[in-house]
Amino acid sequence: MNICRTIEEARIAVRDARAKGHTISFVPTMGALHEGHLSLLKLSCDNASFRVMSIFVNKIQFNDPKDFDKYPRDYDQDIELIAKNGCDMVFLPDDSIMYHHHLTYVVPEKLDAYLCGASRPGHFKGVCTVVAKLFNIIQPDIAFFGQKDIQQVMILRKMVTDLNFPVDIRVAPIIREKDGLAMSSRNALLSPDEKTRALSIHQSLKKAEECIRAGETDCAAIESKVRSVIEKNGTPERIDYITIVDYETLVPVSAISRTSVLAVAVYFGNTRLIDNMIITPGDNTPCAY
Repeated sequence: MNICRTIEEARIAVRDARAKGHTISFVPTMGALHEGHLSLLKLSCDNASFRVMSIFVNKIQFNDPKDFDKYPRDYDQDIELIAKNGCDMVFLPDDSIMYHHHLTYVVPEKLDAYLCGASRPGHFKGVCTVVAKLFNIIQPDIAFFGQKDIQQVMILRKMVTDLNFPVDIRVAPIIREKDGLAMSSRNALLSPDEKTRALSIHQSLKKAEECIRAGETDCAAIESKVRSVIEKNGTPERIDYITIVDYETLVPVSAISRTSVLAVAVYFGNTRLIDNMIITPGDNTPCAY
């Protein structure tokens, strides 16, 4: 497996692979890898012949410098995991490589007005900027992202369309721990008590699914049920949001009449966790979470 630390090294490796007829797939990460990331790598391996992952903790997408400083990092373990799971190249740059005298940014519009975009101003400006840079460096044919970061996925899909990147963005299902907690690098920051209380998020999604399958379409009623479960079972430090939005526009809706997303962000201790459920109306109203 090739480890590239500079942009030129990465470009040469990818150019050589493409010259040999390979299809390039890409999974961008901030490290602290878990089974969710590895599920993306597996899809990457199944859909391309030259598989690339990046590890870069992107400072400009963090609102709070303390959050950036405490973000878990273990690059040696990450690289060992990647090497065991079929990756061909890891791009491992640092700030001096990615943001040397940097003055240009990619700023999304409208799709960041709600959910994480509302509570973390500038976050998606940082996400779009770094992903645009990574796409220009790696020039993948396919890129894989997880459903857990659903707003990020929708914003990046729009960015790719609007800026004419020749990249096919694919979304992979949420990978959960056995107890239902959505896998996240931030889970490592939870105390045992906080992690137990955080299980209330998954419990609340199950409750929402029960309501929806029973015929409930009123979003306020569903959101109220979700809030009740989290407050009763999780006693969180703070609920950031519990909102049902349109799948395409990410604008809050009052009733479920087309594909929608129930999205949740909750603080346990000082750790902010997100989760979601995709709701597709139909005969049995399937819910993906």
